Amino acid sequence: MNFPERFSNLPEYAFPRLRTLLDHHQPGGDVIHMTIGAPMHDFPAWVTDVITENAAGFQGYPPNEGSPELRCAITDWIARRYGVQMDPDTNVMALNGTREGLYNAAMALCPEEKNGQKPIILCPNPFYQVYMVASISVRAEPVFVPATAATGHLPDYAGLPKDVLNRTVAAYICSPANPQGAVASHDYWVELIQLAEKYDFRIFADECYSEIYRDEAPTGALTVAQELGADPERVTLFNSLSKRSNLAGLRSGLIAGGPETIKRVKQLRSYAGAPLPLPLQAAAARVWADEEHVAENRVLYQEKYAIADEVFAGQQGYMPPEAGFFLWLPVENGEETALKVWKQTGVRVLPGAYLSQGDPGQNPGEQFIRVAMVAPKTEMKRGLIKLRDCIYS
Repeated sequence: MNFPERFSNLPEYAFPRLRTLLDHHQPGGDVIHMTIGAPMHDFPAWVTDVITENAAGFQGYPPNEGSPELRCAITDWIARRYGVQMDPDTNVMALNGTREGLYNAAMALCPEEKNGQKPIILCPNPFYQVYMVASISVRAEPVFVPATAATGHLPDYAGLPKDVLNRTVAAYICSPANPQGAVASHDYWVELIQLAEKYDFRIFADECYSEIYRDEAPTGALTVAQELGADPERVTLFNSLSKRSNLAGLRSGLIAGGPETIKRVKQLRSYAGAPLPLPLQAAAARVWADEEHVAENRVLYQEKYAIADEVFAGQQGYMPPEAGFFLWLPVENGEETALKVWKQTGVRVLPGAYLSQGDPGQNPGEQFIRVAMVAPKTEMKRGLIKLRDCIYS
């Protein structure tokens, strides 16, 4: 039996790799999970009521692009959040989680070649793993661009050679960034959108952490694209209810972009997609329309930022995240540190190299660990103190 070779060089996914590293060792204390970014705050209590009220919808096939109510709720949210008016029929589609959209966007939109050469898809490094798999799936070359302290923890796509940019068909960008918590400024978006216009490539803007921030709401790519009068197909937005509303299990995401972009993604979805069941779409529509629970959720994370700042005050290299719910802590070796912390304290963290690409000595995540601040505040503070005392004492 033959199998395809295109995925044969994929590294083991981060969390199975972590289990291989840690699980044959005993924890050095009560286990505190700080690895996966799975929100643990409460979601709105009325969500289950909406699902129950619409339970009859489980009997029918859900619409491929999302119900009219859900699409209208999404465009209303985009108008409130980004100041951009979009047509619910032609500019948006509901997703079964944003990972689906981030993958299918490459499948539906990226050409087989550019300027007679193999296409390139740009990825920040560290990166969300679906960016790489999507690139490989369309036979593009993923180019991993370091997002380090030297570049403000965002990739410097404008600094790439012209021969790379001339082959580029798409660039993934995550803002607020996972794992660093850096936020793309208005000027950053201007430079990137103008670069994309000059070299004719798409921007896939992964903004799933956009509603969790310290002070000011992060600038969105769609807002800046509208200000610049960019090609309406230039920027494609992805967002979801997973982080914004603590509803990772609802699997409600969105893709928003130009009409031709959405038309092509819808067509692919018709052949190879799994729309959200109608009762869940009804709940998602209500959740997108409500901002009260989002503000309450953000306050809880702002309290967690304050705890982290207190615990790591004075620690050299500590970078308070601007947004999101991860700490990106500098260490000598992320893998060795994660194992040490597990064996000595029972705190479970993720080596930064598992989120990055590169040979030893060239991997931008190698000297970091990622710490998820999703546990209840008391437990989180206890874990951070154990972590600090273990690795910085």
